Amino acid sequence: MDNKKVLLGMSGGVDSTASVIVLKNSGYEVIGATYKLTDDESVDQSILDAKNAAQKLGIEHIVVDYRKEFKDKVISDFINEYMIGHTPNPCVVCNKNIKFDKFLKTADEMGIKYVASGQYAKIDKRNGRYYVVKARNIIKDQTYFLYTLKEDILDRVLFPMGDMESKDDTRQLVKDAGIEIYSKKDSQEICFIKNMKYTDYISRNSDVVSKKGNFVDMNGNILGSHEGIVNYTIGQRKGLGIALGKPAFVIDINYENNTVVLGENEDLFNDELKLYDYNFINDEYNKDNIKLSVKIRYAAKEESVAIKKEADHILVKFDNPVRAITKGQSVVFYDGDVLVGGGVIK
Repeated sequence: MDNKKVLLGMSGGVDSTASVIVLKNSGYEVIGATYKLTDDESVDQSILDAKNAAQKLGIEHIVVDYRKEFKDKVISDFINEYMIGHTPNPCVVCNKNIKFDKFLKTADEMGIKYVASGQYAKIDKRNGRYYVVKARNIIKDQTYFLYTLKEDILDRVLFPMGDMESKDDTRQLVKDAGIEIYSKKDSQEICFIKNMKYTDYISRNSDVVSKKGNFVDMNGNILGSHEGIVNYTIGQRKGLGIALGKPAFVIDINYENNTVVLGENEDLFNDELKLYDYNFINDEYNKDNIKLSVKIRYAAKEESVAIKKEADHILVKFDNPVRAITKGQSVVFYDGDVLVGGGVIK
């Protein structure tokens, strides 16, 4: 394999374009690859933006067609999880199945050792071992989405944005290179859902009918009717369409009997959870009774926990109760700046 070539995922955005510049300045021969994941018109614009940036920077650009894999792995999971009352995180699934599986296989086919991404994270080598660690720009840090990685591929992964101090610095790098997209806004949407509610997307892209059911209290008493469990998530207060004379929150969603459990804000707090499907990036952390910090969603603050192995799962005990632990979201573990691993809440 060519050790100076790197296959970089180019989205047509600021971060991946800046990554080309950083990699070239570090002596790599960069090949930009834009994923074609759906047939949406915005994908064609992203491909065009990436191709123009690549031409300006003097690198080869290709398009890799991952539509089948993306539909089978990411979109299907997204729809299926919502249909059983979970709130999925498609970015985690995409990183696992597309960016660091299918993309690595494409690099292998091209005889290229390295793959790179414009995500804000770092790979550190410490005492002969590789670790995923938080980005210098902690506000933009995206390690939360990377917990499914394994150490055995980390010597092939590059995160050029890991040492950037601010997004302004990133934009300036692109602007100085004379590339017009330096002011392009960051996407705040799920990449495959544009200009519509996720519920509308699900109804248009699946044949599953979301059935009406009952709102119930924590004792199972019927409070009213809901519009289908796909419309709700744990902690939700607005848009319930029911008046109880006091604030009501979604406490639980029960797929088996098609009920949505309502309660008060204090009912949302828990001090433990169980993880049945989890990953440790570095095996040294795969042991019993260790203290770590966790995030239970991307925008959440870190909480101190102790993790303990039990029969077929890990028991995560929080030092302090946390609000709205949500099935389908990811619990992600940290040891200081090191990304330890994580799992999906079921």
